[in-house]
Amino acid sequence: MNTSWTEKWDQRYSQPEFAYGTAPNAFFKEQIGQLPAGQLLCAAEGEGRNAVYAATLGWQVAAFDISQEARKKANTLAAQHKVSIDYKVGHLPDLDFAEASFDCIALIYAHFPPPLKASFHAHLAKLLKPGGHIIFEAFGQGHLAYRQANPKVGGPDKLEALFSVQELQDQFKSFKVKQLEEVEVTLNEGLYHNGTGAAVRFVAQKPYAFML
Repeated sequence: MNTSWTEKWDQRYSQPEFAYGTAPNAFFKEQIGQLPAGQLLCAAEGEGRNAVYAATLGWQVAAFDISQEARKKANTLAAQHKVSIDYKVGHLPDLDFAEASFDCIALIYAHFPPPLKASFHAHLAKLLKPGGHIIFEAFGQGHLAYRQANPKVGGPDKLEALFSVQELQDQFKSFKVKQLEEVEVTLNEGLYHNGTGAAVRFVAQKPYAFML
C-alpha cells in the first residue's frame, strides 16, 4: 500500500474533530445488536466509532487501519467510554490475526484500494469462524451521481473504488446471504458523510464447511 494513501488518512484523522463522528454507523448498530457478543474485527476502522460501540455491548473487539492517527483517536474514544479495543496499524496481510478467530467482521465504508479489494475480502473471510457473520455497508456504484450532486456526502469519486451487488456475491459466493442490496441512504456522520447517497448493504454468514 503506497505512502501517499497512508498520508491521506493520517492527515484526515490528525484533525481535532472526528472525521466521521463518534456515533456508530446506523446499519452496523442495527445489525450488531442482533448477534450475541463474541469476538469482533472492525476492518479499516478509522477513529473507532463502531469498535467502541461494540465494546460497550460486551464484544471483544479487534480493529485495524493504515493510519496511526486513527488509532490515537480510537484509543481516546475507547477511554472516554471506559472500554478497550485491540487496534493494529498496518497492511492487512502483515497483521497477525489468526484464521477462524472472529465471530463477526464489520466492513463499514471500508473502501480498500481497488486492486486490493478482492484479496482483502478473501483474507478476511478466512479470519471468520465457521458460522460467523459479515456486516458490510459501503458506497455502491450508483453513488457517483449523488456525490456529483452533493460532494459533502463523501465517498470515492472513482467507479472502481465503489461496490456492486454482483461483486460481493462473487467474492463471498459460499456464504449464506441474509441481506444484499444497493439502497439509498441518508448519512449524518461527522464532517465527511453528510447527505443522501447509494450504499450496498450486505449481511452474510460463513458456512460451517467453508470453501472459497
